[in-house]
Amino acid sequence: MSYLDKVNFPNDLKKLNIKELNILAKEIRSFLINSVSKTGGHLASNLGVVELTIALHYCFNCPKDKFVWDVGHQSYIHKILTGRKEMFSNLRKKGGISGFPKTNESIYDSFNTGHSSTSISAAIGIAAARDLSGDNYNVVSIIGDGSMTGGLVYEAMNNAGRNNTKLVIILNDNQMSISKNVGAMSKYLSELRSAPKYIEAKKDVYSLFENMPVVGNKVNNLLEKAKEGLKYALIPNVMFEQLGIKYIGPVNGHDIEKLISVLNKIKKMEQPVLLHVLTTKGKGYNKAENYPSEYHGVGCFDVEKGVSKEKKNIETFSDVFGKCITRMAARNKKIVAVTAAMPLGTGLDFFSKAYPNRTFDVGIAEEHAVTFAAGLAISGYIPVFAVYSTFLQRSYDQIVHDVCMQNLHVIFAIDRAGIVGSDGETHQGIYDLSFLSHIPNLTLIAPKDKNEMELMLEFAKEHNGPIAIRYPKAEAINLNIKETAKIELGKSEKLLNGIDIAIISVGTMAQRALYVCSELKKNGYKPTLYNARFINPIDEGLVDELNDYKYIFTIEDNIHSGGFGSKLLQKMAEKNILNKVFYSFSFPDTYIEHGTKKELYEDYKLDEKSIYEKIISFLT
Repeated sequence: MSYLDKVNFPNDLKKLNIKELNILAKEIRSFLINSVSKTGGHLASNLGVVELTIALHYCFNCPKDKFVWDVGHQSYIHKILTGRKEMFSNLRKKGGISGFPKTNESIYDSFNTGHSSTSISAAIGIAAARDLSGDNYNVVSIIGDGSMTGGLVYEAMNNAGRNNTKLVIILNDNQMSISKNVGAMSKYLSELRSAPKYIEAKKDVYSLFENMPVVGNKVNNLLEKAKEGLKYALIPNVMFEQLGIKYIGPVNGHDIEKLISVLNKIKKMEQPVLLHVLTTKGKGYNKAENYPSEYHGVGCFDVEKGVSKEKKNIETFSDVFGKCITRMAARNKKIVAVTAAMPLGTGLDFFSKAYPNRTFDVGIAEEHAVTFAAGLAISGYIPVFAVYSTFLQRSYDQIVHDVCMQNLHVIFAIDRAGIVGSDGETHQGIYDLSFLSHIPNLTLIAPKDKNEMELMLEFAKEHNGPIAIRYPKAEAINLNIKETAKIELGKSEKLLNGIDIAIISVGTMAQRALYVCSELKKNGYKPTLYNARFINPIDEGLVDELNDYKYIFTIEDNIHSGGFGSKLLQKMAEKNILNKVFYSFSFPDTYIEHGTKKELYEDYKLDEKSIYEKIISFLT
C-alpha cells in the first residue's frame, strides 16, 4: 500500500516521518499528472506546491486553522489531503469537485477564491473576526508572486501592518503567473531571491549581538540600529518589514524538512509574518517545468507525449482578434496593446511578437490597466485592452470614471464572454452586458462570426470614443448566410426576412438562432432573424420595426437582468410598443457552476433544442 493510500486527511500526515513525507510528495505528483491528464485542469501550478501543501497541513491544524488560497487553482493537493482524493476523476466536471476552493464543498475550504490578489485581504478579515471572538487559531494566506502585482495586495498589507494582527502570509515565488511575471515587484523578488548572503549574515550578526553583555539602553538601541543597517546594506530595500510585516526567507519550497521547521517557528509569532518560499512551477514533470505557461491550464493530454488530446488547428476568436489587431497596427502606429498578464490567453502573443515596444503587460492589475489605457488614449494613442470578461469586472470604476466620463478612445477586447465551462462560477463571463451596457459613452458590440469580428475591430479603430467588443471562448467560424453588411453605429443586421415572429440574437448566439429558424421553417413558420450587433446603443430602427411582429424573442449568453433582452423591452415600453408576446432567452440571475459548455447550455435551456421547444410553446 502506498503512502497516498494511507493519507486521506491531515491527521494522517502527522503519523509520517520526513522520509515518508518525501515519498508521499512523489506519489502525489504522479497521481496529479495522471488524474489531470484525464480530466484537464491546472497542472503546473499544483505540481509546484506539493511539498509546501504537505508542510502546511503537517504543521497547522486545518480546519480549525484557516487556509486562504489566492486564486485557488493551486489547491488540488490541499483537496487531496482533505478527503477529496477519490473525487478527482470528476474534477471540474458537472456534479464533481471544483478546481477552486469552495466552502460548500468541504469544511477544509475556508474561503471561496478564483480571482487573483484577494487572499491577504480575506485572511486579515478572518483574523480580525477571530480576535473579536476571542478564539485561538491560525490564519494562513497562500499567495503567488504573480498575484503580488495586484493593488489589493498592498491595501491589505498596509492594513495588516497597521493592525499588527497575528497572520501568516506564504509567498509562493515561482516567477510565473500564467505567463512570466513582469514589473518592479518581480524585479524586487528576484533581488530577494539572490540575497542569501543577507540571511546568513543576519544569523551571524544576531548571534554576536545576543552574546554581548547588556550594558544599558543606549548600547541596546545602537545594536538595534546596527541590525537595521545590516538589512539596508545587503538588501536593496526591506519593503515588507517597513509595512510592519516580519519577512522570513527565502526558503526552498521543495524541502519539506526545512519548511516544517520554519513553519513551526512562525506559528509561535504573534504578529503578521511573510514567509518567502521558492518553488518551481511544474516541478516533477519535465514538460510542465520546461513549458509552464502551456501546462498552466490544460485539457486532456497524453502523459508520455505531453500532447493535448483536444482538437487542434482550430482558429479561435482570440486568434482572430490577435491576428487582426496585428495587421491593423501595421497600418496605424498609434495602435498599442495592453494586457494584464494574459498575452497568450487573449491572443496578444501575435501582437507582442510583431510590436514588443507597443505591447504593455502591466501584470495582474486590471484596474491599473484600464486607467493606464486611459492615459495612453488621452495622449493620442489607441490602446486595445485585451481581457477576459470575468477579470474586467474588477475595473468597473476605472471604466466609468477614467475612460467613459472622458469619452476616451479605448478599445476593450473582452475575451471569454458567456459561458466558459469547467472553471465554474468565478470565471463565467455572463455579467458583462449587464455592467457595461448602461454606461454613458461606451459603445458595446458583439460579432456573430469570424468575418464580423474583423469588421468590428476595424470599426472600433475608427470609432470616436470608448468601445467594447465581446466574444466567447470558441472556434471562430463564418456563418455564410449572406455577405456581411457594413458595420454602422447603432445598426443591427437582418439575416432572415419573415412575418409575425422576430428573433434577435446577440453575438455568436446567432448560430443557435439560425438552427431554431430552420426548424421553425420546417413547421411552416416564417421567422425574421436579426443580428443585434450593438447592445449599446441599441438599434432604434429595429425597435420601431418590432411593432410589426406579434412574437418577439431575444437570445443572449448573459444573465437576464440588465442584459440585451431587458434593455430592448425597456426601449419598446418607451416607444409604447405593447401587447406583444416577449421572451428573453438568457441565463438566470445567479452564479453558474462548472461543467462543459454543452451541459450548461442544456441545463439552463439555452441549447438549440430547448430554445426551439420554448418558442413553439408560445406559438401553439
